[in-house]
Amino acid sequence: MTKDAHTAHSADAATGEVEGGEFHAFAMEEAEDSRHMKWAIGGAILLHLVLFIINFGFLHQAVATAALKQPKVYVIQQVRFKPPPPVQQQQLPKPQARRVPIPDPTPDEPEPIRLDEEIQQDLDLFDPDIIFDVPDGPPPIEPDGPIRVGGDVTRPEKLSGPSPQYTEIARRARIQGIVIVEAIIDRSGSVTNVRVLKPLPMGLDQAAVEAVQAWKFKPATLNGQPVDVFYNLTVRFELQ
Repeated sequence: MTKDAHTAHSADAATGEVEGGEFHAFAMEEAEDSRHMKWAIGGAILLHLVLFIINFGFLHQAVATAALKQPKVYVIQQVRFKPPPPVQQQQLPKPQARRVPIPDPTPDEPEPIRLDEEIQQDLDLFDPDIIFDVPDGPPPIEPDGPIRVGGDVTRPEKLSGPSPQYTEIARRARIQGIVIVEAIIDRSGSVTNVRVLKPLPMGLDQAAVEAVQAWKFKPATLNGQPVDVFYNLTVRFELQ
């Protein structure tokens, strides 16, 4: 073999090796790409499965919430009452017809017309034996206890009584004014149950009570009869 032929054979061998190496690298890349594609497809399927499970859970929860929020419907059954039986009206017996005798239309002598149960009386208004008078009313009711003056109840009138006496301490303090008391004036004109309504200091109210208890009155009357009454009395204290 010549040198040129040997060189050409070496070049062909080197070219074959290079081409074989490139084919092997391409096959390796194809296998790697195929493996990456499988992993990508598997990952996508897994991701879609997870998303489906999550969405299914949310969908189930939404359906349950909607079912809870849906208002309940109650069916009311109308109650029908049976009408009461008709009341049978009791038939009243018809009054029997009375037979009235028909007078003879052509009597021989006409009978006089008479009114039954008619009484005619003539009263002589000037007869002295007949007295017309209005009966007396019931006696007046007397009250059980003291009453207030007013209306038909007349006021009692003072007949006599001493003047109130100043206490020494009130005189020195030159206290003046009035004492108002409420008392009961009985049917005999005496003063009882004295109660002070408007007092004065330094013993003047007590002096007024002692003076009033010694007073004498003409009693109050109701329908002309003496009665017990409540009456307010005024006692005046003035310095000369």
